[in-house]
Amino acid sequence: MREFSVTTQKRSQLVDVTELVRSALGDLAGATAALVFVPHTTAGVTINEHADPAVARDFEAALERVVSEEWPWQHIEEGEENAPTHIRAAFMGSSVLVPIRDGALALGTWQGIFFCEFDGPRERRVYVTTLC
Repeated sequence: MREFSVTTQKRSQLVDVTELVRSALGDLAGATAALVFVPHTTAGVTINEHADPAVARDFEAALERVVSEEWPWQHIEEGEENAPTHIRAAFMGSSVLVPIRDGALALGTWQGIFFCEFDGPRERRVYVTTLC
């Protein structure tokens, strides 16, 4: 398993980590898939369009509207009012599995891998490994 870190700048932020994943994996000879996993309960990972940065901004805004900060949350820790961030992270998921074809990530033309921050700004970890 390999690991890299991501430093986020905002409470909600999608960060394109496609190249970081590629770099962390290195030589993919013999691999059939790559697993990207986020070990945090208030962050996630997803695959979506990375050609237009507006798509990531739309995700941030949509998830903030779909899961409102204003709801009467039961999970309340003084100084850590982050109940909605857990729900947003669960919507996105903690891992993605990407097939390997001809020694490269088999992403579609417009696809990229995004780290999804919902309780930032923070420094986070991302784990990557290959399956054979």
